[in-house]
Amino acid sequence: MELVEQAMVRRARLRIGLLVGLAIGGLLLSAGGISYAVLVRSQEAQIQRELAWGTSHAVIAGPPACSWIFQYDGKTVDTGVNPPPPGFPLAGALSAVAATGRTEIDAVTRNGTTYHVRTESRDDGMVVQAVFDARFQLSDRRHLLLAFSLAAAVGLLVAVLTGALVGRRAVAPLAEALTRQRRFIADASHELRTPIAQVHIRAQLMARRARSGGNAVHLEDLDRLIGGTRRLGEIVDDLLLSAQLAAAPADRRTYPPVDLTGLVGAAVAAEADRAAERQITLTVDLPGDPLPVSGVESALRRVAGELLANALAHTPPGGRIDVSLRAGGDYAEFVVADTGDGFDQADARRIFDRFHRGGGSGEHRFGLGLALLQEVVTSHRGTIEAEGRPHQGAVFTVRLPATRPPRATERVSAIRRLRVRQLVER
Repeated sequence: MELVEQAMVRRARLRIGLLVGLAIGGLLLSAGGISYAVLVRSQEAQIQRELAWGTSHAVIAGPPACSWIFQYDGKTVDTGVNPPPPGFPLAGALSAVAATGRTEIDAVTRNGTTYHVRTESRDDGMVVQAVFDARFQLSDRRHLLLAFSLAAAVGLLVAVLTGALVGRRAVAPLAEALTRQRRFIADASHELRTPIAQVHIRAQLMARRARSGGNAVHLEDLDRLIGGTRRLGEIVDDLLLSAQLAAAPADRRTYPPVDLTGLVGAAVAAEADRAAERQITLTVDLPGDPLPVSGVESALRRVAGELLANALAHTPPGGRIDVSLRAGGDYAEFVVADTGDGFDQADARRIFDRFHRGGGSGEHRFGLGLALLQEVVTSHRGTIEAEGRPHQGAVFTVRLPATRPPRATERVSAIRRLRVRQLVER
């Protein structure tokens, strides 16, 4: 399993593990919250029943140290035999109930605990105030919360481990499928290159013989056969390059610098004759110094060549193609602009899909095309963008991280740029 696939599988495992952990953790928290709420509600109901019984019968069945009964006859307050806690009885509640006859229920937080108070007027005119200290109930709640916290911590750990195990087992078939797919593409590409090349060479030999014999009918068929084998070879090369990039993506730390100035100049020089044959003006604007980027030279050469070939294929005779390269601080920007068929801006992202053929594709070949270019650029930690309008041309912009230019290549790059400009001027 290679680097890209490993990163994809790790992300999938992490996501599945987190989702499973969150689901189990959420269930534990929900169960703890529901249990705590049920306990609090049952305790509150029990306390209120105890207080109601105390005001009605002037006695509470709870522990003596946690409950008190006060009786008020309008003049004096009988506190009973148990000494009341500081601040009790509540004189204000006794006076208010004695005046209005309405029952009052209060909860007072004092002395590090919570007191539940019920003040009620009886039929004999006596006002009774029942007080219940809920310190034991609060202690039970704290113990329950502590127990649930420990259980939640252990449960969360188990949930994470379970999620990791489930994620590993769930993603294993995906990882195996990715490995098989990559291996199949690489193997199929290697196996197809040799027979396709042999067929292409034989077709070229037959075409030469047909030309020498003057058989125009056979010559046309052979030209079509040559074109078809050439396109098949290009597709196989695309598949092989895509598999290579998936197996070993470009790493700035392991690949040597590539002079993008010389590379783009060579690509323009290679297409200069074709542009002249089609009466297309081809201009180039290259920097005076080398512009190095780290990556695979053959893959980056494919980017420049494919963008130029794509522009030539979509630009009619008499059109114009402008190629520019400039340094933008920590990146290099390569731009190819043409005055050809263009495309709808709504399809700007779709044109990078595999096997996509938009309107007016013309000579644009089947296969990976721009999709492969996007793979190459992104594997070099760069970006590629497309802008266009129908029948008003298109602009493709590639940005790649730049590195410092090596001094040893300055003279060679300068000679290459001079030769490129001479070829373009011709």
